[in-house]
This record gives sequence, structure tokens and C-alpha cells, in this order.
Amino acid sequence: MSHNEKPAKFTGENFKTWQQKMLFYLTMLNMVKLLKDDPPIFKNDEEDAITAFNIVEAWNNFNFLCYNYILNSLSNELYEVYNIKKTTKELWESLNHKYKIEDVGAKKFLVAKFLNFVMVDSKVIVNQVQKFQLIIHGILTEGMDISESFQVVNIIEKLPPAWNDFKNYLKHKRKEMTVEDLIVRL
Repeated sequence: MSHNEKPAKFTGENFKTWQQKMLFYLTMLNMVKLLKDDPPIFKNDEEDAITAFNIVEAWNNFNFLCYNYILNSLSNELYEVYNIKKTTKELWESLNHKYKIEDVGAKKFLVAKFLNFVMVDSKVIVNQVQKFQLIIHGILTEGMDISESFQVVNIIEKLPPAWNDFKNYLKHKRKEMTVEDLIVRL
């Protein structure tokens, strides 16, 4: 991604991916600090009022830009929901809170999808294995660890009934296989 290439619009799905792309984009624009910082506050008796004023004005300008970069990367529906936030920090924290909580539900959904995945004889086996690998990849992306040997055993166990002889052959092999080795054999 180049510095002038904005992340795709966030529609409410794949928050983690969008968030990482937005963080990268804001880092390239040197604005990522605004996601955590509150506006600068100076006392009225400050000796150099002009400097204090300039600092606050610069912060307000950068906050305006960063805030709108984020808002404009939201879908129209989400824009309407989140444009009431006052600062970049408030906007970012609100999005983070809403969609990080939903990510917990996504983990449960992925695990259920993993456990309930069934391969059938009527479809091409390699396509089904690739679909299962995407589920595994989603689980790994969510930060849940699955060892490669566990992945191999699960793929073997989920092979359809017509593959029972091959399943038994693979189960009794002494040499441990990688997922890649297994896919080559399929």
C-alpha cells in the first residue's frame, strides 16, 4: 500500500484487517498518535500564550484530518453512526470497543464451523480441503493455535466415507505428515 492508497471502506465485517490497514495508513501520514492522545490543555497563566495557541491549533488541525480519514473509510451507514464522536481518539476507541467484542463471537463461530465441517463424496475433495483450510486459517488469524499435526489428523478424519480405506492407511502411517504433504496425496 502506498501512502496515498486509502484502506477499503469498513462495512462492519473483518474489523481486524481493516483496523490494521488503517493503522498502517495513519502511521504513514504520521497521525497514529492521535488515536491515543487527548487534546493538549494549557493553563491561562501560561507564559507563552502564542506557542500554546499554536500547539492547540496544530492538534485541532491534525485531529480534524485524522478523524475524517477514519470517518470517510467507513460505509455510509457506519458514518452516520460514528460521526457524532468528537475526537479521533473517541471515534477509534468506540469502533475498537464495538468490533473487538464482536470478534469474540467470531472466534466461537469459527470454532463451531471447524467442529461441524463435513466432507462429502459428491464434491471434489481438494476443494473441500481448501475450504477447511480457510476455516483453519481464520482460527489461526484470531490468535488461536492449532498444531500442524492436529490439522492433518482433522483433515484425515473429515474425509468422506468413500475414502475410508485411504483414511485408515494414513492413520497407520508412522511418519508424521505436513498439511502440504497430505494435500499432495489427495
